[in-house]
Amino acid sequence: MSPQARKATGAQLRSMRIQRRTDLSLGGLARWLNPIVAGWLNYYGRFYRTEMRPVLQRINAYLRRWAGMKYRKLRPHKSFSRWWARVTAREPRLFAHWVWDRTYWPVSG
Repeated sequence: MSPQARKATGAQLRSMRIQRRTDLSLGGLARWLNPIVAGWLNYYGRFYRTEMRPVLQRINAYLRRWAGMKYRKLRPHKSFSRWWARVTAREPRLFAHWVWDRTYWPVSG
């Protein structure tokens, strides 16, 4: 994935405003996002999966914001971490990109 492609996918993610879609349930959000993200994984992740990691973590960061906006009790880090661990353990393939990366914090480097 080139820097230009990463920038374009980031711009598309921003324009989708995932964190503002509180009208959707977690399953509905997955149904809405999965075709788009699966296309990126198939196209850009074919050869260099590691180049996709910043984009995938960005999606997870948006999912964290979504959870905090939809469920007020998930705003503190500790309760969100517990919720995230339960969701990823219960449904590890809910989102297409969770097969590669389920972490929600940005990794430096």
